[in-house]
Amino acid sequence: MLKKPKILVVGSFNMDLIASTERAPGSGETVIGRKFRTAPGGKGFNQAVQCARLGAEVTMAGKVGGDDFGKALLQEAKGVGIDVSRVLTDPDEATGVALIILEEKGNTTQNRITVCPGANFTITSEEIDWIRTEVGHYDMVIMQFELPMGVVEDVAEWAHEAGVPVMINPAPAAPMSERLLRSATFLSPNEHEAAILAGHEIRVEDGIHFDDVEMVADHFRKLGVKNLIITMGENGAIAAGEKEIHHTQCVRMPKVADPTAAGDSFVAAFCTGLTAGLADGEALAFASHAAAITVSRMGAMPSLPTTSEVQALIRERGYNGFDPALLDALK
Repeated sequence: MLKKPKILVVGSFNMDLIASTERAPGSGETVIGRKFRTAPGGKGFNQAVQCARLGAEVTMAGKVGGDDFGKALLQEAKGVGIDVSRVLTDPDEATGVALIILEEKGNTTQNRITVCPGANFTITSEEIDWIRTEVGHYDMVIMQFELPMGVVEDVAEWAHEAGVPVMINPAPAAPMSERLLRSATFLSPNEHEAAILAGHEIRVEDGIHFDDVEMVADHFRKLGVKNLIITMGENGAIAAGEKEIHHTQCVRMPKVADPTAAGDSFVAAFCTGLTAGLADGEALAFASHAAAITVSRMGAMPSLPTTSEVQALIRERGYNGFDPALLDALK
């Protein structure tokens, strides 16, 4: 029987400014785009929303600016049931924004993203030191790299010392200290971030080269990471534990509309499924189906699915690793 987990997300709030175009501009070039829109985002906020839509009880810690974007993001969070009572406001700094260019070609879409952190980077460990004493109330802590690294390290250590699992989604890729690595229960980069961090590329041109996967996994094992999860887009996802490597196939959709929040959806769904009571492989499959729905829709946060939608896709695609009726507990 699954349970509704309690998850703490310590991460970023951004407003996404999204331009769709047939061709992205080169250096010094201007092109005419197809469409512009705004959408709530930020890796931390995306992951918090996905956890909440999948049935978790979510608290978020972070900081927004004292502007209209910040107010809109907090209102959005409340609307999906996220506890934002501990979120801070910096009256002198702008809310973070992400400038996203979507290059649409046929049935595929590729993105280029520039993040301006704003208030996200003014948060300090002292401002959220309540986590040190209250982290034991949660089933998992999820963090990314759109906050100051010192804050991420402190929170990870507090959680680790309290025996609470820590998911580190190292995006965007950045050097990690031994202190952070020894506090991380799970490390979840995408294939590009994994290559940067490990200094070794995983080749996929004629199928995944598992000797490359083993080299990357071994790099992180030597640093103390026991559970490595690599998201690889259309090539699926890989979970590398201490004893074995498990590959989960990508759940393909007829059209990829916007891949912007695919990784966030995957990480959040995996964490929700795992803390709800699914086994590792089952949680990976749950996450793969959630991310498939996400990439089939436009916008980062608007594309994140609910439990019922993931459950329906699992049934449609005939996955039999677990009974989809178990997910009723997360509704």
